[in-house]
Amino acid sequence: MTDRICIAIDGPASSGKGTVARMVAQTLDYAYIDSGAMYRTVALYAAEAGIDLKDAPAVEKVAVELEFDFHWDGADLRIVANGRDVSSDIRLEHIGQGASDVAVLPEVRSALLGRQRALAARGGVVMDGRDIGTVVLPDAQLKVFLDASVEERATRRHRELQQRSAPVEYSRLIDEIRARDAQDRGRSTAPLKQAEDAVYLDTTQLSPAEAAEKIVQIARLRA
Repeated sequence: MTDRICIAIDGPASSGKGTVARMVAQTLDYAYIDSGAMYRTVALYAAEAGIDLKDAPAVEKVAVELEFDFHWDGADLRIVANGRDVSSDIRLEHIGQGASDVAVLPEVRSALLGRQRALAARGGVVMDGRDIGTVVLPDAQLKVFLDASVEERATRRHRELQQRSAPVEYSRLIDEIRARDAQDRGRSTAPLKQAEDAVYLDTTQLSPAEAAEKIVQIARLRA
């Protein structure tokens, strides 16, 4: 590829966007920026400091003081914040909910926005989240909105937690995903929605590899 474009992948919780974005980045030899991991990291550090996640000034201070580094360790993406590898800690279920809580705070989104854009400025980047194509990278050459049914997303999350020996009842996951969808779509600042020029991709019946291949094909055409 002669031109290294920016690819923005958005979608609701457990739609597979993280897994698919990683595959796309590795196939194209692009950098991968997990914006959701940044919010999870803010939630992690705030929770460990005993900060109320609705205390916007205190959580903003946490976000401002964090320095991020993303790098590949073989096929695994490592997320390092202030020198600490938080790759596993931020995947805990309560931290995921905490990330959704802090993501509604305009102060936190503003604190992370400039860093996300700076990371993507050189091109050759895949970034996923909930407002990448609409807010963070509105000029991205390729925008994709990844979706799947609530039931399929709950099934994927249930399988993932079982593999981590942290099982959660399927019915509870259904409720949690619906609650996160409502919160993410209903927030006043940068709500989850499909960009007008985004490619819609329903992954309910697709494997991550199949979804990634579709995006790679489009990316190669646009580059």
